[in-house]
Amino acid sequence: MERRMVVAERECPARMVPAGTKTTIPAGSFVTLSQALGGNYTVIYQGNMLRVDGTDASALGLQAEELTFPAADGENIREEDIWAALRTIYDPEIPVNLVDLGLIYGVSINANDKTVQVNMTLTAPACGMGPVLVSDVKYRVAKVPNVHNVNVELVFDPPWSRDMMSEEAQLETGLFF
Repeated sequence: MERRMVVAERECPARMVPAGTKTTIPAGSFVTLSQALGGNYTVIYQGNMLRVDGTDASALGLQAEELTFPAADGENIREEDIWAALRTIYDPEIPVNLVDLGLIYGVSINANDKTVQVNMTLTAPACGMGPVLVSDVKYRVAKVPNVHNVNVELVFDPPWSRDMMSEEAQLETGLFF
């Protein structure tokens, strides 16, 4: 993708890379679009690298990604909706979603307080994008109907290996032997 300048049409939520700290790009600000992967955008604003979720892309005049789920079934949280949301999150360096990469180890739902717990790992413990990925997971899973809280725990046991990837992901990345 070729870098290009865009103007924020309205306030745009963003997260600092790699820390994942929430920030806002003010309306009317010029930003440089540097990457678009998995529906998310990496931009440069005032010398800082920021990640804009694809669901907020319309604030930058870009095509917004729509996350849609079946109508809520009362107050219940459907696990399949959580997995669907997780499949929309892509590693920023590998064009494969976190589920197919084998980075999501488990999901649990506390129906009483509407909290979702996600246990995940990274391709390497020292991965600098860890905070951004955790933030992506929290942001997207929170869009699932009836979810009030999202907790993400990074776990490194067992360590990630390419064997945890789906066959499709292994073929996509050329790691299928």
